[in-house]
Amino acid sequence: MKTIFFAAFLTVASIACGQNTYTLEDFFVYDAELEQKVDDYFDQMSDTARVGQMIIPAAGGHGKPTEHINGLIKRNFIGGILLLNGTKEGFTEMVKDFSSLNSASGGLPLLYSADAEPSLIGYKIKGCSPVKKANLMISREEVSTFANSICNDLIDIGINYNYAPVVDMSPNEVVSWRSFGDNPDTAQIWSQIFIEETQKRGIVATAKHFPGHGYVVGDTHKKLVYIDGEMKEVDNYTPLIKAGVLSIMVAHIAIKNNDEYNTNDMPSTVSRNIVTGLLKKKMGFKGLIVTDALNMGGVVNIPDCELKAAQAGCDLLLMPVDEEKAVKDIVTAIEEDEDFRKQVYASTRKIIRLKICLGILQ
Repeated sequence: MKTIFFAAFLTVASIACGQNTYTLEDFFVYDAELEQKVDDYFDQMSDTARVGQMIIPAAGGHGKPTEHINGLIKRNFIGGILLLNGTKEGFTEMVKDFSSLNSASGGLPLLYSADAEPSLIGYKIKGCSPVKKANLMISREEVSTFANSICNDLIDIGINYNYAPVVDMSPNEVVSWRSFGDNPDTAQIWSQIFIEETQKRGIVATAKHFPGHGYVVGDTHKKLVYIDGEMKEVDNYTPLIKAGVLSIMVAHIAIKNNDEYNTNDMPSTVSRNIVTGLLKKKMGFKGLIVTDALNMGGVVNIPDCELKAAQAGCDLLLMPVDEEKAVKDIVTAIEEDEDFRKQVYASTRKIIRLKICLGILQ
């Protein structure tokens, strides 16, 4: 099996100089040179390192200890880190330290992500500029202004991937104050503005929580919840996909009483019919599909939920309980299943492509 070694390809200096000819606008555009760059990196990686690109643990107050993250970095077991509950100053130093260790370990540059929603950033990253909560915004201009304010803070820290905006409608008590309201037109248009402003600034935006959290009863942090019958919020994603959103987060929501998309008491995150059948094939989404946190009550009790989410078609596995087990389970599975191996390889290539388009990989 080939080994991974990137020190010869990537230096801190090359990142700092910004010597990159691609932007996020190029992600969905075919370019032969870009394809070759992706192949060059992919071909030098072991299967363990390829699968590791899909793994996103959390660091910070609500994440794993720093030493645990350091151990994963040293073994090339992760592709990025979610910065969860801390301060702007602390996370800035954390990004520098993790990046230095990752470079010394020969890993691909890391994706640094955050739940920097307008309604959460003040809680999740203390010290950022104040912004209005999403449910209190009253105009397109406010959405644009506050999206850029959030981007300024994320860029200062070194965060390049934002799990925002919330595209859900507002009836559900968990997402009501985090969404742009209960009018589908407003929610879709304002979400698109937030996405466009974010991605113009070189940060990946994420539409969530697919297929829709607004009309369910309950909290996926605590248990599995259900969409009963029609998936009323799926259509909110169609114009966002057409407009070029780079990432969509799938929620731990089951669907029942729906002949075409019943998930049989399993969350959408591990449903191939939802992730691949609906989101990828029917809706044509070709960006990065990220799970909601895999330590949440709506999914964590499913055996091998990380493997099942990957088999469903998810590209990024957020906050696995056991990152090493997740990597090893997926590596074993792709050795036994050629179709699954091709799918995982496609996910890895998308992640590498994204890193090139972000300018963190030359």
